[in-house]
Amino acid sequence: MEAHALTARLLENIEFPFLTLLASGGHCQIALVKSLEEFLLLGTSSHNSPGEVLDKVARRLKLQNLPECYEMSGGQAIEFMAKDGDPLAYSFPYSLTHHRDCNFSFSGFTSFATKTIETEEEEYDVPPDGVVPTAKDICASLLHGYALHMMHRIHRAFIFCETKNLLNSDKRSLVFSGGVACNTYIRIALKNMCAALNAEFYCPPPRLCTDNGIMIAWNGVEKLKAGVDICSNFKSIKPEPDCPLGTDLSEEVRKASIKVKMPKIDLQVEKEKVL
Repeated sequence: MEAHALTARLLENIEFPFLTLLASGGHCQIALVKSLEEFLLLGTSSHNSPGEVLDKVARRLKLQNLPECYEMSGGQAIEFMAKDGDPLAYSFPYSLTHHRDCNFSFSGFTSFATKTIETEEEEYDVPPDGVVPTAKDICASLLHGYALHMMHRIHRAFIFCETKNLLNSDKRSLVFSGGVACNTYIRIALKNMCAALNAEFYCPPPRLCTDNGIMIAWNGVEKLKAGVDICSNFKSIKPEPDCPLGTDLSEEVRKASIKVKMPKIDLQVEKEKVL
């Protein structure tokens, strides 16, 4: 996950400290990156990851049965269908709104999507291998809900870091990375949110969001140049099954109990292009 957080520095001169949102098929974490070797974990996902839920919803919608989506991953198919959908057609429930922390939960998106699809299949008498005619709206509404959930937690993270003097309000930066960062709708929603908060927004191009080889290699280059974590005795290295991201401050964030209003998204956002 450290490599995900640092990949954007391959193309951009991003100074420490900065906030990072790492969203993929396995994780969703928000952390403050203070240096190459110091990370402060502010929140993480429980149960499902965002990428995992996108894949599940795509399978439940049977998007792979559509010729145009046949060779796409679940996340790609959801984004493709969402481009022509109405993001306000369905109101996905807001997750963890009463929890004043920076943790994420995406299981509610799966439940709501599944119930909605079942209802639509019955209403439209969809055959076993068919796709509901409202699939585009479901996909668009799902991504809209994702963006709102992420924006809500990111806003609280910025406030927490500034309250604790971990970030300067005049020098805010957010790095969005991981496989889910390939999604155009979410990228632009976060970019616009950062503009409203007077924060810089960085996101690696899609090819760098999913290429773990490049991420790990760049992480090594950064540390080699800085003389950090260089090991000459490889026999002393002990592999670990779990590798937590830095120091966990998520409980401290919860205790701070910072109230943040639910964000709003300009509905023209999906018509823009990521520069």
